[in-house]
Amino acid sequence: MTQEVTGTFAELGLHPSILAALTAVGYEEPSPIQAQAIPMILAGHDMIGQAQTGTGKTAAFALPILSKIDPAKREPQALILAPTRELALQVATAFETYSKQLTGVSVVAVYGGAPMGPQLKSLRMGAQIIVATPGRLVDHLSRNDQLLKTIRHLVLDEADEMLKLGFMDDLEVIFQAMPESRQSVLFSATLPHSIRAIAEKHLREPQHVKIAAKTQTVSRIEQAHLMIHADQKINAVTRLLEVEEFDALIAFVRTKQATLDLAAALEAKGYKAAALNGDIAQNQRERVIESLKDGRLDIVVATDVAARGIDVPRITHVLNVDMPYDPESYVHRIGRTGRAGREGRALLLVTPRERRMLQVIERVTGQKVGEVKLPNAQQVLDARIKKLTNGLAPLVADAEASHGELLDRLVGDIGCSPRALAAALLKLATKGQALDLASVEREQPLVPGVGAPRERRERDGGDRPHERGERGEFRDRRPMAGPSEGKARCRTALGTRDGIAAKNLLGAILNEGGLQRDAIGRIQIRETFSLIELPEDGLDRLLGKLKDTRVAGKALKLRRYRED
Repeated sequence: MTQEVTGTFAELGLHPSILAALTAVGYEEPSPIQAQAIPMILAGHDMIGQAQTGTGKTAAFALPILSKIDPAKREPQALILAPTRELALQVATAFETYSKQLTGVSVVAVYGGAPMGPQLKSLRMGAQIIVATPGRLVDHLSRNDQLLKTIRHLVLDEADEMLKLGFMDDLEVIFQAMPESRQSVLFSATLPHSIRAIAEKHLREPQHVKIAAKTQTVSRIEQAHLMIHADQKINAVTRLLEVEEFDALIAFVRTKQATLDLAAALEAKGYKAAALNGDIAQNQRERVIESLKDGRLDIVVATDVAARGIDVPRITHVLNVDMPYDPESYVHRIGRTGRAGREGRALLLVTPRERRMLQVIERVTGQKVGEVKLPNAQQVLDARIKKLTNGLAPLVADAEASHGELLDRLVGDIGCSPRALAAALLKLATKGQALDLASVEREQPLVPGVGAPRERRERDGGDRPHERGERGEFRDRRPMAGPSEGKARCRTALGTRDGIAAKNLLGAILNEGGLQRDAIGRIQIRETFSLIELPEDGLDRLLGKLKDTRVAGKALKLRRYRED
């Protein structure tokens, strides 16, 4: 559906207090998705919105829903479902920001990995807006099956991601717990058959809005890839950063440990860098993002889930150090730059075994990701000299007037020429770094190339013990003779007889445990039980987080598996 973009928020029919909050945060005019969705939701229609991250979709459903909330009724009135705790927190924060001028409106975020107590208290006190992840919400429903009986507005945000994480069964439980008369709104970047099936079953004559196809989303972002061996990545990253002129940069890796390793390597090189992953507390995450916004940090190394919701205008570059799992993740990643009409640059490191995924990305986005070569020693040297020149040039104008006499005295006291003194000061300014070609070549002996030898396959991601099935679940490809290195095997009494698939277990553990996908090893489903490999480090704490978790309405009851 297409519609003329409204010029101002005031013309959309929003509550005056919402308009006041928008003015306070500096919003001036609606984005295309907001201009189309807000009147539709205000009118009470069910809706399917196809829009990417970065198009303003959170405000597109938050603003009209807040305009319809009755502050006098201390009961749940709106439910927003999000696939991850990070996105749930982001959406809850947005609702709190937009509702600041609405007296009596309360928002609660319900997600795994956090104590149940404060969430239960907020619900008992009558929070009107619930922002939740499916797994934790089903846990609350098992305690109070009347919790959602007063819901009048439902939003499924990033519905495709929800299904990828295996929440279909939990969603059915949630749908059944709400009144059929509710208004339902579904947002998804893609509309596969599974999403359309949900819409057909649970939405009533939904209106359709489609904004910013992938090709539009990434068209303003300059994209390039580099072929590199897996064991050359850190050297490749540091060499790239030498020549790329960036304001702020976000680097994506797959694992929590990789965020720490790369951030430490960049700090050692003198960059203002920090790691961002699922183990980082929310208040620390907020400090990292604020530091990136105000310039105290220039580089954040993040995992996909931890980076959700980051919107920092000064991010000019996205560096995909590790290949994303799918094209949608790639689009989400590079959407961190090129926002609000600005230009952005996205770089992707590709190992020889990842060529096929590069082709898939190009096909899905409809754009060619051109190849660039790794900067050679001469380019690195030129970039360093340029950086030094840019730093010194503004100082030259009045330096002679302010420091000329001191120069003459030092030349006399030391007994050297002005040239020798200038060279000594340059040595001091560059911390003894020799800016010549030979030193750069010795420092970075990196030979670009492709065709990684067979022994590199494990580091390159090849020959994995499991691989994705067509629907995203992990399928075991070899006998579980013993746990993978660094992993402990855990057991649940749930199996195929309970209607459990690997994707159900994967989704619940990722969401409730706050893990990245790479943290979970092999999964094996039997008729009466299932075995899952989880990180040995911190396992007891993780099992504590998961003790109340339910999968498809059944208690997970995961415990360490003792083999006789």
